[in-house]
Amino acid sequence: MTVAGEVNTRVYIHEFIDIIGHQRANYMQHMTANWSPIGQEQRKQLCYGVWALIGSTGAWPKTVNIWEHESWSGLAASFATEAVGRGAQDPALERWWARAAEFRSGGIDRILVPAPWARGIEELCAAGVRGEVYAHELVTVAPGVAADVPERARDASELHARHGWELAGAFTTAMGNDDEALLLWAIPSWLQWADAEGDRDLARWRRGIGAATWRRVLLVDAPLCPFRTGRQPARSDRMDWQD
Repeated sequence: MTVAGEVNTRVYIHEFIDIIGHQRANYMQHMTANWSPIGQEQRKQLCYGVWALIGSTGAWPKTVNIWEHESWSGLAASFATEAVGRGAQDPALERWWARAAEFRSGGIDRILVPAPWARGIEELCAAGVRGEVYAHELVTVAPGVAADVPERARDASELHARHGWELAGAFTTAMGNDDEALLLWAIPSWLQWADAEGDRDLARWRRGIGAATWRRVLLVDAPLCPFRTGRQPARSDRMDWQD
């Protein structure tokens, strides 16, 4: 899925964000337009995606954010920049953090590594990969075999494709027991999501993985999510913010 012969050595930050009240739209704008251009310039961090989580399929109100770094050393450099402030927050971003705190109360993050053949966000945008809705699947398995899940998902691409599902992202969770994987499927329409939920062959395939847990939630793009726009967020997308 990457350019022939290339291996994806990027590293990703995945975030579940707890939103305060009705502030989800404001938070997604703040993260994409107000933060991402800074991250791109100062940390070589790309916005892989920002989505709203459909509350009927999981906890709410929440967003999911994924940020792409070019390597482990790139992620380390970003952390080093972040950790210099009194509160382990970049002091240059104090005003940005204060505004973000108006929109969200916290969250939980994980570090992801992609399957070696998985595409980065620029490749996905160039290929026109997008969905009206996305299936976000967190899969836990026996320790040591998490990498099997993306491989099995790739092998089942044709099974998913009969409902239009495309494997956009395939990852394992780092800094743990090698027991968790994340699959992200781009789905062209709500009806194609619904049809797949009733597909017994897909249900049988999932059971065949032998997962301890399999949790699927649905996401929709933020207005400036690269999957929707085909590009990275830019300063020109800002409405009421200046650095």
